[in-house]
Amino acid sequence: MISRILCSLLLAFVMLNPAVAQTDSLLKALDTARNERKVKVLNELFRATVSSNPVKAIGYTREALNLATEINDQKGVAASYNNLGVAYKNQGAFDKALEYYIRSLKIYETLENKEGIATTKNNIATIYSIKGDYGQAMKYLEESYNQLVELKDETRLVGSLNNLGNLHIDLQLYEKASEYFEKAYQLSEKSGQPFADPMNNLGNVFFRQGNYQRAIEYYQKALGIEEKQNSRLGMLGTITNIGIAYTKANQPKPAMQYLTEAYSLAQDLQAYRFVPDILRNKAENQFRLGDVKTAYKTLLKYDSAREKVFGEESSRNIAQMEMALNLQEKEKEFEMLKKEAEIKTLELNNTRLFITLLVLIVIIVLAVINFYYMGRRRKFLNRTQ
Repeated sequence: MISRILCSLLLAFVMLNPAVAQTDSLLKALDTARNERKVKVLNELFRATVSSNPVKAIGYTREALNLATEINDQKGVAASYNNLGVAYKNQGAFDKALEYYIRSLKIYETLENKEGIATTKNNIATIYSIKGDYGQAMKYLEESYNQLVELKDETRLVGSLNNLGNLHIDLQLYEKASEYFEKAYQLSEKSGQPFADPMNNLGNVFFRQGNYQRAIEYYQKALGIEEKQNSRLGMLGTITNIGIAYTKANQPKPAMQYLTEAYSLAQDLQAYRFVPDILRNKAENQFRLGDVKTAYKTLLKYDSAREKVFGEESSRNIAQMEMALNLQEKEKEFEMLKKEAEIKTLELNNTRLFITLLVLIVIIVLAVINFYYMGRRRKFLNRTQ
């Protein structure tokens, strides 16, 4: 198992994959970048490194946030908040992730930045989907997807289609989910940047249907793409899936190899949201292998990890964030109604002014006519005298 990872990482570096080249290019650009340009480069560095080195990536986007705040670069602030939301989601801190997404969305809406709004709504939807609030997830995903179609942003459409597929898996609409995943993967290939997630999620479809060996085949294909791209976070998710699939297929030895590797990688990347599933399946395999004592200890660790990620405190905080988001939407509706009322008041005042002016004109005309006839009458009377 260790030799497989070393070989794959060596291959990734030998091939000088695009992600590494992009990071090097951005680091060079950072040396001379200033103000808004520097904020943008730092946020791009976050996106380039979040899958391979998430801890370092957070440092980049926090530096971007500090600089953007200092120079009042609102677009940079919004991008930094969105990136922090991604980082916290990966760590399993969903309430904190939602808080940063909401901050980002509010700024993007103020700036009327459609691309930013669509991206952030897509990210908000993933939090609701993880927490099982599929109604809210669908609402934000559809809004995001429609905006991305309008913008013709094919790169982000891949992620949007992938998330729509995930949601349909949760709703047990497997055929529709597969359609979204296949469309997402084809679109990513068309752009020349194959995206592993749709392939991974096609494996999830077979997993849900109980076809574990076929699921593992797709997971392995996804893992191959992620290894070439040195996407360590993607590798973590896929290795975890393979371990769980072997667990369900009642093959505890290969399952334990993959799950142990996944646990180590999750700790290294601080990607704690993966830990509960890893520990629960490790305990199941330990029990099957006859190590009951270790299985019990692992279950205790699982309970603690699960409470940290999915506990009542997290759910309560997310509910508060949802209230804030709803309040924000209500404020927008109120402002629109207020503007409409102001327009109607202005129209009404204009109408009243028009009527007043019309009445005054009529009075003046009548006065002129009356004055004219009065003059004619005086002349007539003078003649008759």
